[in-house]
Amino acid sequence: MEQLGGLLRRAQRLSPGPSQTIYKRVEGSQQGRLEEEEEEGEEGTEPPAHFFPMELRGPEPLGSRPARQNPGLWAAAGRRAAPYLVLTALLIFTGAFLLGYVAFRGSCQACGDDVMVVSEDVNDELSPDSHQGTLYWSDLQAMFLRFLGEGRLEDTIRQTSLRERVAGSAGMAALAQDIRAELLRQRLDHVWMDTHYVGLQFPDPARPNTLHWVDASGKLGEQLPLEDPDVYCPYSATGNATGKLVYAHYGRPEDLQELRARGVEPAGRLLLVRLGVINFAQKVASAQDFGAQGVLIYPDPADFSQGPHKLSLSSHRAVYGHVHLGTGDPYTPGFPSFNQTQFPPVQSSGLPSIPAQPISADIASLLLRKLEGPVAPQEWQGHLPVSPYRLGPGPGLHLGVSNHRASTPISNIFGCIEGRSEPGFQPRRSLLFISWDGGDFGSVGSMEWLEGYLSVLHLKAVVYVSLDNAVLGDDKFHAKTSPLLIGLIENILKQVDSPNRSGQTLYEQVVVTNHSWEAEVIRPLPMDSSAYSFTAFAGVPAVEFSFLEDGPAYPFLHTKDDTYENLHRVLRGRLPAVAQAVAQLAGQLLIRLSHDHLLPLDFGRYGDVVLRHIGSLNEFSGDLKARGLTLQWVYSARGDYIRAAEKLRKEIYSSEESDERLMRMYNVRIMRVEFYFLSQYVSPADSPFRHILLGRGDHTLHALLDHVRLLRAGGPGATSSQVARGLGFQESRFRRQLALLTWTLQGAANALSGDVWNIDNNF
Repeated sequence: MEQLGGLLRRAQRLSPGPSQTIYKRVEGSQQGRLEEEEEEGEEGTEPPAHFFPMELRGPEPLGSRPARQNPGLWAAAGRRAAPYLVLTALLIFTGAFLLGYVAFRGSCQACGDDVMVVSEDVNDELSPDSHQGTLYWSDLQAMFLRFLGEGRLEDTIRQTSLRERVAGSAGMAALAQDIRAELLRQRLDHVWMDTHYVGLQFPDPARPNTLHWVDASGKLGEQLPLEDPDVYCPYSATGNATGKLVYAHYGRPEDLQELRARGVEPAGRLLLVRLGVINFAQKVASAQDFGAQGVLIYPDPADFSQGPHKLSLSSHRAVYGHVHLGTGDPYTPGFPSFNQTQFPPVQSSGLPSIPAQPISADIASLLLRKLEGPVAPQEWQGHLPVSPYRLGPGPGLHLGVSNHRASTPISNIFGCIEGRSEPGFQPRRSLLFISWDGGDFGSVGSMEWLEGYLSVLHLKAVVYVSLDNAVLGDDKFHAKTSPLLIGLIENILKQVDSPNRSGQTLYEQVVVTNHSWEAEVIRPLPMDSSAYSFTAFAGVPAVEFSFLEDGPAYPFLHTKDDTYENLHRVLRGRLPAVAQAVAQLAGQLLIRLSHDHLLPLDFGRYGDVVLRHIGSLNEFSGDLKARGLTLQWVYSARGDYIRAAEKLRKEIYSSEESDERLMRMYNVRIMRVEFYFLSQYVSPADSPFRHILLGRGDHTLHALLDHVRLLRAGGPGATSSQVARGLGFQESRFRRQLALLTWTLQGAANALSGDVWNIDNNF
């Protein structure tokens, strides 16, 4: 076999069941020729059309042209541009997966010119020369793993770390060209770039941001040094903010509510908040909801690694973070930023109206020493040389933010291995490799591309795999994922060796400390991940893998100290081994998703997810009944979804896997399940994250639960922004939320049931 592509792309069938599958060499002079004729349903297959830049091709509807080749599987390289973690994800993806999985294409010496898949459970007959070059599934895995060399990974990481990686910079443009050249060297089927012109915000060198003391008369006093003028909060409101200082812990709504409960009013003040727990944008949005004038964000040593042998962030180093409560270009919400097209003069509702600025621990210490008022709660005390931390208020401060907006070109790079039959893989399903630009500004590169192709993605894409933030330690492993992928992830964890526990798989490593592997490993998708937008905005199931330190977080993320040397030291020289484990996870996940006849997505799991939320709602059924309201609609829709999932499962169980047309029909229904949970009743421009279970907005199940909590004064709902604005329970809003949620869930049940003409809907 001349290439790995010859091994994977000509694989006709790989059974996901327990049967033994082998790859058999087939002698022949014509590359790509299969020993067996294509199935009857594949006759007339047209050759691959030219893969135009930005074009996605998916499965044709039943009855239309068959077997069009389409990318249905996604694997994302790191998205961050400025901090070092772009290179970690990027090199893992290009250096490990491409150099190990795709470069593997020219390295197989044990195989013939072509390979095919033979499953023993369907009694395939082997040809007389079948003893030559048979390849078992376990052999395929071993070959894949053999090409994931640690040395090659380490070299790639080191070289990439030398590049400047600021979006729009010459260094970033050169890095993009390097990635494109590497993909071309691996001889992928298609490699291309696309460019967006996006609105990014940068510091103004002529007018740097400032922080001053203010005396009792309101006059500016001594200026406090902001050590690094390049560290700022993109998308902060510009202008001046003046007010007395208050310490607000992590800046969560519950923290600000606690301040009020202790007699310290956040409204009209500048808030000093710690890095961590929630992202920068959420901190600023909460402060704005409570009437604060501005926000200062600092890294407290208590939230990072401590001890004489632990690397820690310098006390004069501030941490970068954008404050747009959303993703993509906030100046073209709902529209893709192609070709500098003119758009209506609108901006994202997630842009803050108050200024924000990162500061160092040293400056935070100076500020905390000036605070008076009540002593902060014990759990709010940090590790700065100030004892005790007080809540304030303290002296007046003046914050001036002069960041400016600039139209900036960013470039995404794509590489594709085409699939043979459905969304996708000669492999069965296509693999699309992507390196996003502009990630530090809120997944700008990925979101702008998604906005351009929102109407077709659910027809084309099966799964998105993100390797951003993949290596931040080596003690713990998390998978931030859609529920559809949890079962598959469990299976893959049992096949990947732990990078730091000899003789154990990753699954065995996590169950040692917690018998519930899911509670230990599975996390929700965070908004600041490109994976979140694929699921909550585009309806494509996604996963982001991360290895982390056990304890305080990796201290250098989003700082100038995020370098190859520091990450290598934090991992005590184990960076290549952990990167290799990530590549194994991603690689084996992609092999399963790209080869299995039936997509291994657990479409029934969303019934359990809804049930868990309903359990929380049940607590308030008495309060609702007293108002003549009921949640019965949601219960009925959830029941219909469970019945539809069980019906589909039984249909699949009783069908023949060899029926290619039937399998493709089932796969179309399965791959669109995530899309079914996007509310069709709200606008993508106004409410981009339309997913009723994972999204954000009044149409979601989370929003309904928060609203119902307002039925009880002083309950958990009192921490929400509605309470901060003095709003309570509103029956009309409840009825609208219930309708939005119910009919989206009912629509998902109807779609999963199959043929609309045969649905027996008694709802």
